[in-house]
Amino acid sequence: MVAPRELGEGPQPDLWSAATRTTGPAKAPRPHYHGHRDRLRDRAAATLDALPDYELLELHLFRAIPRGDVKPLAKALIARFGSLAAVLAASPAELKTVAGVGEAVARDLKLLHQTSLRVGREAVGRRTVITSWSQLLAYVKLALAHEPREQFRVLFLDKKNQLIADELMNRGTVDHAPVYPREVVRRALELSSSAVILVHNHPSGDPTPSAADIQMTREVVDAGRPLRVAVHDHLVVGRDGVASFRALGLF
Repeated sequence: MVAPRELGEGPQPDLWSAATRTTGPAKAPRPHYHGHRDRLRDRAAATLDALPDYELLELHLFRAIPRGDVKPLAKALIARFGSLAAVLAASPAELKTVAGVGEAVARDLKLLHQTSLRVGREAVGRRTVITSWSQLLAYVKLALAHEPREQFRVLFLDKKNQLIADELMNRGTVDHAPVYPREVVRRALELSSSAVILVHNHPSGDPTPSAADIQMTREVVDAGRPLRVAVHDHLVVGRDGVASFRALGLF
């Protein structure tokens, strides 16, 4: 005859296993961002105009980062560079200084920037510059307002004042880009361009023309006059706006 066991003797039942077999394992709490992507997509489908910049950036980040919460990254990018436009204008190396930005994200953001530039250039190129002046100002601001170094660009126009080419003539330092007036005129003759618009940026953000800017512009005007290459304007681009030499009465 087998004697009954006292409590505590021999193997004991696995109470936890028994409980989980009855009730199932405890469920992990849902992440706070659960369903956020679907909600944001629904709002975007209703109206993109109402979305703040960081949410537009989130929607684009979904492409390169297919899972997880990208809202903190979108906000970090805008905080680091100051605006959505500045995020898109940043170089891949600069973008990668933000935690969470890898090769795929940097490439996607630069793709968006380049697409925006081409759309802006196309809008300017389809009509005469005079009748698309607001598009021209928007284009040069998008292209140069957030560049960290000075760039000197020239817009070459035909006899109808339509855009033939937008070319980078020189890239300089944070406060200077060398300009060679004869090179500007030589390139205009190569392209059969009868007029040019000079464009450069001030990385400081203030588009006010400097004394050096005014002197350089006069030299280009003088170099082009004998060869019938006119200078229609000189635009100085900064984060605070675009200054027009012609509007300021500087030549």
